[in-house]
Order: sequence, then structure tokens, then C-alpha cells
Amino acid sequence: MAQTAKKQDQTTGGFEHHPLDDLLRTDRIPHIWCPGCGIGPTFSATLRGILASGVDLGSTVMVSGIGCSGRAAGYVKLDSYHTTHGRAIPFATGMKLANPKLNVVVFSGDGDLFAIGGNHFIHAARRNMDLTVICVNNLNYGMTGGQAAATTPHMAKTTTTPKGNPERPFNLPLLAFAAGATFVARWTVLHGRDLMESVQAAMTRRGFSFIEVLAPCPINYGRRNKELPLVTLRNYQVNTIIKNEASPAELAASGSGPIVLGRFVDENRESFLSQYDKTYRPQLAPAGKE
Repeated sequence: MAQTAKKQDQTTGGFEHHPLDDLLRTDRIPHIWCPGCGIGPTFSATLRGILASGVDLGSTVMVSGIGCSGRAAGYVKLDSYHTTHGRAIPFATGMKLANPKLNVVVFSGDGDLFAIGGNHFIHAARRNMDLTVICVNNLNYGMTGGQAAATTPHMAKTTTTPKGNPERPFNLPLLAFAAGATFVARWTVLHGRDLMESVQAAMTRRGFSFIEVLAPCPINYGRRNKELPLVTLRNYQVNTIIKNEASPAELAASGSGPIVLGRFVDENRESFLSQYDKTYRPQLAPAGKE
């Protein structure tokens, strides 16, 4: 009976077919992410946003760096690249410059993008490169043992700060905006539809788009800070406020007030590729051709 039902489902496209199966390397499932991890919901919302944008999937690539989030590139059924630590953005930049027709998505973590990769992020935003960058911010180095990261909240406990982190974390939306990003948003894994819609919008515009996603890391960060996944999700529900077009300077993710979510920046400014074409392409064109 079970075998008959299974065969019928496969024939009719019933319950066994997931809406994202066509975008996933299902032969690599199950994935490596821990129970309660926020990377899976972020990855799902990102894929749904890519599909909703209507971009040509044959011309869409995903680039990831090192870390838990960096494994996403291995699960997506697109041209995808798992690069070295901190180098996802320069790798993606090179791809976009070599083939401007590509839709290039960078999907990686806070450690990869804002610690060893921080300088690359700043200059890609400054140039307004045509990239969509999704940062899964789980507040620590999840894969390598739970060390303090550039995003770890003040006085939070990690393996390298067992008595509490004495440093202040980056305000990622402010950093992106100050560096020159023309699309900046922040959501949590609990705000899946909002996240999907931001990815959809980012995929259909030119310039440097940055989306921060606050996500739980129950094994390393959560365990050390006595924060279960459901507690984290509850905090995302009661301790956040959606305030579109808020000033990035007001968006510190830790403090006494609520965490501000929303689309903060969406401005039209000439992208790097457009400026490059106007400056250099005419000189490179053969005589008599534009």
C-alpha cells in the first residue's frame, strides 16, 4: 500500500515533490546543518526569492565562502562555487566582470563576510558592484567551534570569550550603507516572507544589494548563552520592530531597545559596470563600431 502511494505521488507530483526540488541537489540531502539552525530557513527563503524574481536560472550563479552558511552553494542546483575563506565577494566580482549578463548571488556567513572578508565587502559596496549578498548572521563562528565573531553581541559568551565578549559588534546595515550599498535590508528567520520579498527585489535591480538575516545557532552560540532555538524565535517575535526606511545609524542589533527590521535603503545609483562601460568600453571597441 505504501509503495503504491509513493509511486502515485511520484507520478502525479504529489506530496513527495517539494516546491524547491528543481533548485536543489536532492542527491546531497540530508544537509549538514544542525537541528534548530537558521541557515535552512534562510536558504529556503533565498531560493524562493530567486524563483519569484523571474531571473534566468541558466544565467544565475551562487557563490559561498567558508563556514556553515558556505555549504549552501553545494546544495543549490545552479552554477555554484564554494570559495576560500573570506573570498566569496572578490570571486563573485570577477565572475560579474567577466560575464556581466550573470545574476550573481553571494550566500555566506557573518564570519566569512565581515571578518577575514570585511575589506572585500567594503570595497564591493563602495564600487556598487552588481551583486546580491545574503549574510546569515548567527553571531559567532558556528562551524569552527563557536568563537567570537565581529557580530557577537557585547558580553555574549563564546569559546574564546567564556566570561563574555568585551567588544562591540558591527552594525551590519550601517556598515553596508556607509560603504556605499544601494539596497540594504535586515530580517530574521522568523520573517520568511519579508526575506523572500527582499531577495526578489534585490535580484531585479542593479548595484550592490545587502540583506542581513538574523539566525539562531543553537549548538554553539545558543548552548553557551542558555538560549534554546524556540527562545530565540520568541525573541525575534517580541523584541523586533519593522521600520522600513529607518536610518541605518539606529539599527544596532544589540542594546536595550527592540531590534529594527525592514528595508532601509533602496536608491538608484549608477552601478560599477555601467560606469566602467561608459568610461572604457568606447575605447575598447574596434574602429567604426560602438
